[in-house]
Amino acid sequence: MKKLLIAFIALISFTSIAQIEDPTEWNLEVEKLSDTNYNLITTVIIEPGWHVNSQVKVESMDGPIPTEFAFFGDGYELVGDNKETGSYATFEKTWKRDVYQFDNVARFEQEIKLTDASLKYIPVEVYFQVCDAEKCLPPSPKAMAFKIDPSVSVDASQVVNDYYDQQVDPVIAKGPDASEVLAKDHGNKMENPTSWNVAVEKLSDTNYKLITKIAIESGWHVNSQVKVDAIDGPISTEFAFFGDGYELIGDNKETGSYSMYEKTWKRDVYQFDNEAVFEQEIKLTDRSLKYIPVEVYYQVCDDSKCLPPSPKAIAFKIDPNVTVDATKVVNDYYDQQVDPVIAVGPEASDVKAKGHNDDKKEDQKGLWGRFFIAFILGFGVLLTPCVFPMIPMTVSFFTKQNKNRAKGIRNAFLYGFFIIFIYTGLGSVVSIMFGSNAMYEFSTGVVFNAIMFLVLLLFAMSFMGAFEIMLPNSFLNKVDAKSNKGGVLGIFFMALALAVVSFSCTFPIAGTALLEATTVGGIAPIISMLGFSCAIAIPFMLFAIFPSWLNSLPKSGGWLNTVKVFLGFLELAFALKFLSMIDLVLDWRILDREVFIALWIAIFGTLGLYLLGKVRLPHDSPQDHISVGRSLLAMITIAFTIYLVPGMWGAPLKLISGFPPPLSTNSESPNGVGFMKIGSANSSTGNSDHSTNASTFELPENAHIGPHGLMLFKDYNAGVAYAKEVNKPVLLDFTGITCVNCRKMEEQVWSEDIVLKVLQNEVILISLYVDNRKELPKSEQYESDFSGNTIRTYGQKWLEYQQKRYNTNAQPLYVIQDLDGNDLNNAVGYTPDVQEYHDWLQKGVSAF
Repeated sequence: MKKLLIAFIALISFTSIAQIEDPTEWNLEVEKLSDTNYNLITTVIIEPGWHVNSQVKVESMDGPIPTEFAFFGDGYELVGDNKETGSYATFEKTWKRDVYQFDNVARFEQEIKLTDASLKYIPVEVYFQVCDAEKCLPPSPKAMAFKIDPSVSVDASQVVNDYYDQQVDPVIAKGPDASEVLAKDHGNKMENPTSWNVAVEKLSDTNYKLITKIAIESGWHVNSQVKVDAIDGPISTEFAFFGDGYELIGDNKETGSYSMYEKTWKRDVYQFDNEAVFEQEIKLTDRSLKYIPVEVYYQVCDDSKCLPPSPKAIAFKIDPNVTVDATKVVNDYYDQQVDPVIAVGPEASDVKAKGHNDDKKEDQKGLWGRFFIAFILGFGVLLTPCVFPMIPMTVSFFTKQNKNRAKGIRNAFLYGFFIIFIYTGLGSVVSIMFGSNAMYEFSTGVVFNAIMFLVLLLFAMSFMGAFEIMLPNSFLNKVDAKSNKGGVLGIFFMALALAVVSFSCTFPIAGTALLEATTVGGIAPIISMLGFSCAIAIPFMLFAIFPSWLNSLPKSGGWLNTVKVFLGFLELAFALKFLSMIDLVLDWRILDREVFIALWIAIFGTLGLYLLGKVRLPHDSPQDHISVGRSLLAMITIAFTIYLVPGMWGAPLKLISGFPPPLSTNSESPNGVGFMKIGSANSSTGNSDHSTNASTFELPENAHIGPHGLMLFKDYNAGVAYAKEVNKPVLLDFTGITCVNCRKMEEQVWSEDIVLKVLQNEVILISLYVDNRKELPKSEQYESDFSGNTIRTYGQKWLEYQQKRYNTNAQPLYVIQDLDGNDLNNAVGYTPDVQEYHDWLQKGVSAF
């Protein structure tokens, strides 16, 4: 162990030294724009505390060395400048002037046009320098190769050296001018905790999108455009557009704002944290227009104060080569007494309420639910033969050992605390080992679900009496011996002895809760074990404090074994869920919905017969009669079994939705009992010629039949192309083959008429499966600049898209987009309230 620790420390030390020598990581990407044109993208990840110089040249011998891209070879030509994103200007005391640099991430984009269609790669050498607050590393060249043909193998350093040996001069890419780089005063953060970026996106020959992004320093916020109807409210952000030759199209959309109740104003306020994004579409009426001057009036606040509201002049360049002093132009318009056009922002109803806390609240709600489920499971464990008899034994120990009642109460609390400590400690270890990101893909994969199935099957067989899961006797004896020492340490080992002795009963239940919690990751395993251990600890503490309560406990007997067997049947039923996930992921179609339900009918039917005494298992004692409680439980189990029977032919079975495979796998009746194709004869649904119910017309290319006969696309681009053809908004459905809540939404919410009609007639459904293991074509696989991983499967591609755009990896996630990929409403997750989900759908459709 010591050698392993030394090796680990040495590895960390070596890694640290290596990072100091080169605190950058370089990633390349080739984006195809047309048959001849490509975008060569370079992303540089820069370690915290370091910066890389921009391409902007400082006209001085004693300035920093700018980054320079040298392109070698023939068969292509550079188109335009080498654009850079993320650079800023800051005054540097050392140089006594502005310098231009990147922090965290540098991004460069150079468009090229092929003159030789057979060209395989383009060699490039980048000359750059990295600095921190105290020093600069020696400037160094880096050889790279952009692969037009991704399958080609090339040694970039060797190729670049060969060109130098042949005395071939490279083509030096032109970087931006100083005026195009964002100015950011690092020494004046308190006075202006924002940095601004503007961009112009061409939509057509006449239409453009003007994009403003404001990066907001931590702890500060910028007010939204939403106007608060009060003199004493916060000052809203306002965009004033100057000049002629264009007209505004629609409202100035904003992304990232949220509403929250502010005690100071005694009303809701609307604001941005971290980043504010504004998008205004315009239409040119004068094709020769070079730029559009804008003044933004805004205010920045933190929790204790607001800075004075200030105007900021910016210019959107329709012609990127034009040079313009935005402040001077705006001032000239004011001097001429020209009134600007004030852009219209969103209504208060369009801004997400308390958006910053939504995810946290959902997480808290989920964790509370996980706690109470584990708590109930813990109480179930108390009623097993391994644990229940230990209650009077433990209480007797405390009452005999502690003559002083106060001391006895203290020791009882210590005993309960140590039970919680032991189990929660196990949850903490699992939580450290399995973070949410590390577990996500594993939990949806074949290996994890196979492990879950085998473990639950093993637990079920053990509970039903096939064998006992026991820890080694030597370990048990050592723990038991230490528990007799007395004092605090002795109480701890008593608690540990309880965990060890009851292992065969507690571990199957605790293990199930723990394994399920790892699929969520984060602190979920800790919360599960906290709930589980509290349920075990509390009765032991209470009976130790009030020993007279023991008289009210039922006597041990055969009923304890019945509880254990009952739990075994439940474990067996849950095991099939994980086997079903493997079947879905690998598309075996062995455990389709009707087969799964048939197995559940067999399991719960046999359990009902067992409870009635018609079936006996090992360790069962003979019985002349059954209790009233057991009879009632048997009736409930048999009623549940009968309830399952229609599911064989496609009944939705809403009580268990999400557990069986989806309806689409039911070959007996894939669209449900009584399903009729909705065609022209069924006018009540209001279907148009382009209804998205797949039964009404021939499926278009790349479309599939989804739940309830809905037409859906599993490819984003194909779905958007069809949406444009029929002029309908897109409903993005981030889902998973193994996602339980996704199936619940499809079976309980989508099936309702008011929702189903919207899905059939008013949107184009695109379901992106984030756990789809199908490999992307080799040409579409890429190194992610977001996660640093290689994106090889469709599932990885859609999951990364969801994470990058919506900052979450939870499914389901729904959002409605227009035909240009703009979100028409806020993304929502699991929404079991039918009316709430319908209203959300209608709001997005109305926005379209």
